[in-house]
Amino acid sequence: MSVAPDSPDPDGGPDRAARAPRGLQGLSAELTARVPQLLEAMRSVGSGLELHSTLDRICETAAQLADARYAAIGVVAEDGNGLADFVYYGVDEETAQRIGRLPDGHKGLLGALIHDPDPVRHTNLADDRRSCGFPEHHPPMRSFLGVPIRVQGEIFGNLYLAEKHGGGRFNDYDLNMVRVLATEAGIAIGNARLYEAAQQRERWIDGSVAVTTALLSGGDAEDALQVVAEQARRLSGSAAGLVLLPAEEGGLEIVAVALEGPSKTLGMVIPPESEFVAEILDGKAVFVEDAATDRRMLPEPARAYGPMMMLPLQSDGRVLGALVTPRTRDGRPFTETERILAAQFASQAALALMMAEAQRDRERLAVYEDRDRIARDLHDLVIQRLFATGMMLESAQRRSVVPEVQEGVGKAVDELDVTIQEIRTAIFALQQGPAEVPSGLRTRVLREINMAAVPLGFKPGHRFIGPVDTLVGELTGKNLIAALREALSNAFRHSGASRIDVVVDATVHLPDGQQGVRLSVADDGVGIPDGGRRSGLRNLKRRAESLGGDSWYGAGMGEGGGGTTVVWQAPYAPRVGPV
Repeated sequence: MSVAPDSPDPDGGPDRAARAPRGLQGLSAELTARVPQLLEAMRSVGSGLELHSTLDRICETAAQLADARYAAIGVVAEDGNGLADFVYYGVDEETAQRIGRLPDGHKGLLGALIHDPDPVRHTNLADDRRSCGFPEHHPPMRSFLGVPIRVQGEIFGNLYLAEKHGGGRFNDYDLNMVRVLATEAGIAIGNARLYEAAQQRERWIDGSVAVTTALLSGGDAEDALQVVAEQARRLSGSAAGLVLLPAEEGGLEIVAVALEGPSKTLGMVIPPESEFVAEILDGKAVFVEDAATDRRMLPEPARAYGPMMMLPLQSDGRVLGALVTPRTRDGRPFTETERILAAQFASQAALALMMAEAQRDRERLAVYEDRDRIARDLHDLVIQRLFATGMMLESAQRRSVVPEVQEGVGKAVDELDVTIQEIRTAIFALQQGPAEVPSGLRTRVLREINMAAVPLGFKPGHRFIGPVDTLVGELTGKNLIAALREALSNAFRHSGASRIDVVVDATVHLPDGQQGVRLSVADDGVGIPDGGRRSGLRNLKRRAESLGGDSWYGAGMGEGGGGTTVVWQAPYAPRVGPV
């Protein structure tokens, strides 16, 4: 498309509009007088490296150079279909908000210029048959000048100018100078894009280092997965970051969520029948343009989102899970560069996960060996000695003729029998593998308590209120056990407690009216110091909130309220809602 002047050019015919000046010699006095202004504009355009501020500066400089009221740059999408960004000058924010959605370049004159990027000039925009008018609240624009911007020979976008001050038309001098400015703008934009790409890669590398450090630090595995989700969300500029791992019953379970505010999807299982689950487990990345309308997505979690990346956490041909980064409904699509960097990040995170898993396997093997040794010692030494002591006491009881002595010795023998049974229960728990967890919630709670008794040196007290096994659902029960394990671990490692009481109450009513279960773990230890580590408590709260419950801590059962009481509660069966 060539420039279409609206009237014969008095300075040399219609073709003059398409010719840029090649030197100062032979230029008219008007154009020569404007050369210093052009040079200053070129200097201003090339003075920065941040891409978006560079685009803003180009718009403002072009408007001043051509004496235009409005200026804009439409950045062409990577696939050449529409505009990926639209930067404007001259329209105040209040007017922009009233106008609403920015042009997408799919129709009208702006869309036509994407596919036919030649200079265009009009005295009245409405005269162009490709014009489709303006949206409501848009300021009136008549005179128009459009010039393509090329970066390294490729079309980056178009520079638009509208409404020449004084109501006139854009003349040949305006066109020639704006074309020169567009050339300089292409150079500045190319530099800014290179700088931004380098900065972006540096950020992703730093994020990968943070993830690797978190996973290999030997800390809590849930904390490390949370770091993966948070880094992915931050680096990709997404509304959320989610980590999914294979679920026991098949499909993928959401095990970490990074989101502003609480999430209701933590612990949700995406069924194996889901089409994208099969693609992820096959090692394929999935890119969705609009999650809210994609048939492969679960309707509730996806309803609030638009563009989405679902990347396999894959290393050495093994798929460990998935990393999901959705943007808001009106968010821009992920660029090819962002997709590549995110896929590299996911691969690095998967490698770190495998290394962390191997490290945990070594530590777990050492623990199992230690547990086997403790179990043998308890069986071969402690139980045998207690049994021998009981037999000696029974013999003494038979010889004694004093009723009070007989009764006291009998009680001591009964206590020894109970102690022997508890030690045998602990031995059984020590010898069980992680896959041998009993199904009943009450039994699982008792197992955790008995296992904690070995490192604590005493058995925590326990009490059940209500039909725990029949009311509490599997998902809530699974998270309650994890919360109990975390609370008992904290009490052992940090509290120095000599007494711990565990209460599981299945008769409570939650603040929103739902019936639920409440776990309380109270100790008489030193309490939680100011400024102390609270990642375990944050884990408890995150687990509870994901199910629609809550968690908190308060005074313990020691003298004067010493120690700590950790409370965790959730509904029997959580309601599934949006992320």
